[in-house]
Amino acid sequence: MKKAIIYASVAFASGVLFANIFNSMVISEAAKSDIPNSIMAAREYFKTVDPGDFFKIFSPATQVLTLLSLILFWKTAKSVRIFLGIALLCYISGDIFAFTYFHPRSEIIYVSQPIPDAETLTKLSEEWSSMNWVRSFILFVGVVCSFLAIDKIYSLKQN
Repeated sequence: MKKAIIYASVAFASGVLFANIFNSMVISEAAKSDIPNSIMAAREYFKTVDPGDFFKIFSPATQVLTLLSLILFWKTAKSVRIFLGIALLCYISGDIFAFTYFHPRSEIIYVSQPIPDAETLTKLSEEWSSMNWVRSFILFVGVVCSFLAIDKIYSLKQN
């Protein structure tokens, strides 16, 4: 059961990372391609569902699974605790970043009334796009640390 939880943690974290990269490569690029028309199209598209709906489920699930992994493998080795602790901090940092940096900008870009001028939308879209790569890197570090923890768990069992 312990292994299933840590594997699920890595699977969910990888999914969150790649969804975030998808947002950078596809959603963000499409949204800033023809401002203000592209923003208006995105606003219509996101009326029903938006990327946040995915992250509201899988980001907390990743954090819970990683925390459970940390608890379950606490006595395995100090290095495992460190790797899982760093991973958990990365996943939590990604969400803190989302709530403090991305949500306010997304609210202005996709929801606020009246719609901001094209210059403001362009600036906010560029900022969002650039910083999302930073968030992706933070999540990537977390995924790497999760894999390093698994590697360490298996290398300890072979010795």
